[in-house]
Amino acid sequence: MTARQAAYEVVLRVFEDDAYADRVLRSAAKNLDSRDHALAQRLAFGTVQRMRTLDHAIEKLGKRPVRKLDPPVRAALRLGAYQLGYSEVAQHAAVNETVELVRRARLERAVPFTNAVMRRLSEGIHGLLDALLEDTPAAAALKHSYPDWIAELWWEKLGPEQALALMRAQNEPPERVVRLNRRKSGQVEGRPDPDLPDALHVERIDEEALRAGLIWPQSRGSQLAGLVVGAQPGERTLDLCAAPGGKATQLLGEVVAVELHPGRARELQENCRLLGADNVTVVNADATKLPPELTGFDRVLVDAPCSGLGVLAARPDLRWRARPLPELQQELLRVAAERVKPGGTIVYSVCTMDPEENEAVVNASGLQTEQLGEEWPQFRHPNRPEFLLTQPHVHGTAGFFVARLRT
Repeated sequence: MTARQAAYEVVLRVFEDDAYADRVLRSAAKNLDSRDHALAQRLAFGTVQRMRTLDHAIEKLGKRPVRKLDPPVRAALRLGAYQLGYSEVAQHAAVNETVELVRRARLERAVPFTNAVMRRLSEGIHGLLDALLEDTPAAAALKHSYPDWIAELWWEKLGPEQALALMRAQNEPPERVVRLNRRKSGQVEGRPDPDLPDALHVERIDEEALRAGLIWPQSRGSQLAGLVVGAQPGERTLDLCAAPGGKATQLLGEVVAVELHPGRARELQENCRLLGADNVTVVNADATKLPPELTGFDRVLVDAPCSGLGVLAARPDLRWRARPLPELQQELLRVAAERVKPGGTIVYSVCTMDPEENEAVVNASGLQTEQLGEEWPQFRHPNRPEFLLTQPHVHGTAGFFVARLRT
């Protein structure tokens, strides 16, 4: 398995089997060395992100609808077009390797077509990409490879300049940041973050430190949400949507971490064990149908499922499957209000850049808001200073909305 073959497997399975890019990559690239693994990830994730723009180029220059191509040919051409349009890979290597992928798929009849399309792409893709406009939501969606609805949402809520900056930022590789696990001692190389006490900027993820539980890959936006909970020794905190456990394992005191899916609950349990978070009890349950004894908590964290529009840089396939979930988010806040004791706090966090899932959900809850903008001025929400909002194009991290509430 080469890096390109692993990347091809990711692209094929994401769009033909509705698979998750990170999970396919984990399997396809497991035997690659670190350099080839990084190349496979860059090619695969970039191709999945840029799919809409790549398809446009393939159709314009190849003169055949992408939907009518055999799936292996479609995946190979997308990967080849990405290499030609957005990477430093040599043209001849991109062309030859793309043709070879089709040949390996036993589609010999499609080899001449693939070769012809790749040669047209090598001659014309840069001019085509450079000519794409971004003066309307539809044009920007095509140029930067987003669904129309996301471009329209950001255009309306943020204005053209901010919307375009956000689109560009989430087509770049995400920050490489880990959280130091203070439960274990050990030396980890990196640059401490000036704003978040346990955040460390690293050149690469230290796999040995990760296996030892010294670090946890976690964006600064996510770490901020965990810090805002403010759980203290002697307190009880309920984490309603806890897997994979990044925030749950930040919390002090007694933590009950709820996860709906059995497999993810087992993963959460294993991550708690790895990080030495023996203060965390994992409960495999539906957060909207909790056992009655889970009540009277000092704090509740609602890190709710959402459209994920703030983490599109790290999750390349999410833009093609994302959908807002305000009804579920409101239900989870209702549960939190029932399970927190009088005077306790609820932290609502979501990794999205959609006001309907952010401030509108909090407004609908009827809960009292605390003034987080005074506590964390560098992350103050631009329109609602009582909330926090990390913005990929402003802060260089994942987009997280955070509110702290009281009943």
